[in-house]
Amino acid sequence: MSEDLPLGRLPTPVPIESYGRGGFRFADMSHRGSLLCLPSGMWGWDPGTPPVFDETTLAPLFAEAEKIDVCLIGTGRELVPLSETLRWRFRDARISVEPMATGHALRTWNILLGERRRVAAALLAVD
Repeated sequence: MSEDLPLGRLPTPVPIESYGRGGFRFADMSHRGSLLCLPSGMWGWDPGTPPVFDETTLAPLFAEAEKIDVCLIGTGRELVPLSETLRWRFRDARISVEPMATGHALRTWNILLGERRRVAAALLAVD
């Protein structure tokens, strides 16, 4: 990985070219660590160790809820179910949420972004 996100943010959502080795490549740069892909751009994201998916770690996403119809949650190498509490939080925000392995989530992100859908993604980095 060569260049990290400037100031922790790229101000526009873009397709993701590749992932692995603890990060992601996109827009001729790379980012080491997990990533939030939001209508406001691509953000470095720290869901903690072990990773926690909850209203606190996903607060930036919920702050943009009015611009999001679908949220993809990349849970690492394997699918990890979301808590019932978090599923209800997404439902209350009127966002459809789809947890899946990170690779599947970023490929789906690229497709939905290309279709100009109102999509967001929370992607755990994988080695």
